[in-house]
Amino acid sequence: MPQPAVSFEFFPPKTLQASFRLWDCIGTLAPFDPAFVSVTYGAGGTTRTLTHEAVGAIHDTFGLPVAAHLTCVNATRAETMEIADQYATAGVTEIVALRGDPPKGSGAFTPAKGGFEGSVDLIAALAETGKFTIRVGAYPEQHPEAADLSADIAHLKRKIDAGASSAITQFFFEADTFFRFRDACAAAGINAPIIPGILPIENWTGAAKFAKACGTHIPPLIADAFDNAMRDGTQDLLATALASELCDDLVQGGVDHLHFYTLNKPELTRDVCRALGLTSRRALERVA
Repeated sequence: MPQPAVSFEFFPPKTLQASFRLWDCIGTLAPFDPAFVSVTYGAGGTTRTLTHEAVGAIHDTFGLPVAAHLTCVNATRAETMEIADQYATAGVTEIVALRGDPPKGSGAFTPAKGGFEGSVDLIAALAETGKFTIRVGAYPEQHPEAADLSADIAHLKRKIDAGASSAITQFFFEADTFFRFRDACAAAGINAPIIPGILPIENWTGAAKFAKACGTHIPPLIADAFDNAMRDGTQDLLATALASELCDDLVQGGVDHLHFYTLNKPELTRDVCRALGLTSRRALERVA
């Protein structure tokens, strides 16, 4: 069976120490020859400048294909498209187009004055330029603001029809969750690739909190296993085993691309890639 393509998500550093950690993270994972790496925005567009700087540095330093996150939050259409143009000028031609989360404590998303109404409008504007490969987000267990999963999938189809070429899912715990979502998308006429998002769990408490916030179902067996592993000091071993099993199940089910949420901590993602039999370029060079 052919090896799956992989991609990795990072977030922009806010301190010098965090910058060193990010470069170490990229250096650890770059040898796996990712199809692309992505760099996130903070909630409310709070890391807009940092994201732009990190994208440029990764592109220039590592020569990797970089997909920059771009959101509709707290910016006019002109400001947002100016950032997109700056990416294109710098040779960055992949964008993950998202509505974005509003600033914490501000309530529901409200378009900025003169800004995009939402992700569909942003995608259409980016597609009209003809400069970008556009990826979007997807929720295999329904976006918290969606009326139901059918409405969520219908919204995803509008994003694809507006010009997106693929979707990356929120993380999930069971392969069947993804397969059901993939089948539902196909039944709705979505033909673009749906890339599963994988979170190797470095911190169970944080992961469980985030799962609750974004509507990700936590199987009781997994919750119990992590509770026991935290007491035994075997959390990393469990996280690697569970993520590796999940990825293997996905690949066995026909998935040919895995997207890893690294949280700028590369060790678990590296170990999962190794467990899947993915061989880094560096290792291949040693054998040659």
